[in-house]
Amino acid sequence: MSDDDRNDDDELRDMLRRFLAGDVSFDAGALAGAAGLPGDAASIQALISQLQSALRSPSDGINWDVAQEQGTAIASKDAVEATAAERAALDQAFVVAALWLDEVTSISELTTTPVLLSRRRWVKDTMPVWRQLAEPVATSISDALTEVMQEQAPEELRGMLQNAGHIVRAVGGTLFAVQLGQVVGRLSAEVVSGGDVGIPLLKDGTAALLPQNVASFGDGLDIPDDQVAIYLAVRELAHARLFRHAKWLRLQLITSITEFARGVRIDTDRMQELAEGFDPSNPEELREAMVSGALIPPRTPEQQAALSRLETMLALIEGWVDVVTARATARLPKSDAVAETVRRRRAAGGPAESAFATLVGLELRPRRLREAAAMWAQVTDAVGGDERDRLWSHPDLLPTSEDVDDPSRLVARLTASAGGAEPEYDELDEAIAAMLRGEDPDGEQPQEGAADDGPQPV
Repeated sequence: MSDDDRNDDDELRDMLRRFLAGDVSFDAGALAGAAGLPGDAASIQALISQLQSALRSPSDGINWDVAQEQGTAIASKDAVEATAAERAALDQAFVVAALWLDEVTSISELTTTPVLLSRRRWVKDTMPVWRQLAEPVATSISDALTEVMQEQAPEELRGMLQNAGHIVRAVGGTLFAVQLGQVVGRLSAEVVSGGDVGIPLLKDGTAALLPQNVASFGDGLDIPDDQVAIYLAVRELAHARLFRHAKWLRLQLITSITEFARGVRIDTDRMQELAEGFDPSNPEELREAMVSGALIPPRTPEQQAALSRLETMLALIEGWVDVVTARATARLPKSDAVAETVRRRRAAGGPAESAFATLVGLELRPRRLREAAAMWAQVTDAVGGDERDRLWSHPDLLPTSEDVDDPSRLVARLTASAGGAEPEYDELDEAIAAMLRGEDPDGEQPQEGAADDGPQPV
């Protein structure tokens, strides 16, 4: 080993020793910058404390309390409590919204009273779902970090790192949790309701508005505040009612997202390049790699197929909410203007939402929303709201991606069914019917006693 290598190793050991001893005289500001935190003393000390805690009590799991702390700290900045008059106005908006929704959908009202959340409370109540969505990618990053560190470490340190792999995972997981907390904290200033990002972040049957963000939503719009509040309340109630009615929907959607996230693999070659050329005086490169998605390689065909199915599901949900909301708020003079603002806001997304997309590799905004909304509108016009809403009673009844592309066949089938006509069966339907009749797929009767012959030799 050269003298330069020995000097580098000595410097590394010295830095780790001082870090574990609580001495942050080394470039702690650079470390905070790599985590995406401001360089003030409080933020630096908080990060150091969190990393030290991870090192003192390492485990293969990730300390997600760090994300909670980061998120609530950011949400508390510039927070303004709603006045009694503002809260009363939003409560009344929910009352009106429930009455108007009853006129356009057969999906029953909620059994719990809608709530008004502060930004801080929104972070607290939604963090369990954010954690569930992000954990697979966080684990992949921690594993990749461990692998790269072991490969890049000097020979005499590899054994130590191999035995302390859980420590490396703990530190890597903590840094990821810090990033997630930053994202969720910033997102708390962008969302106006519990279902604003399109997925059920709150408990089933919970509808919520964020008064401070609702007020910000209406700033600069030539629209009365009460109309904005009623429109947003209708959207939120429609979203919450749908997930309470279709009890299978939440589990299927969250499962689909987490399965997609589990398929995300980290580009260890890219991480190795960063490790080889890392400049401690310029930690921004490392942070940018984490939040830009540069460590996540292009999607595999299997991931792309899973993403397409997920996007269809999200589009069906948001499209239904759009159509029901439009019909429920038709009597609002400015409903079209509010709807257009919602559409533009959804299409653009916010900076925090974009950060989550790059951090986890998943965009939450459905790309096929307009097509799905047009399909639901055609279905409603053809067979009415009751038949439209019946499609949510079971996942097998939901429209497919092909139905979104061309709703005419779906509309024809629903119209015929409503008129009492026998449904048309495809090959799968025929095969299932044959099995129920005890026939084989070719329609032949099974041989008598074939099922009673006992175990057959393999």
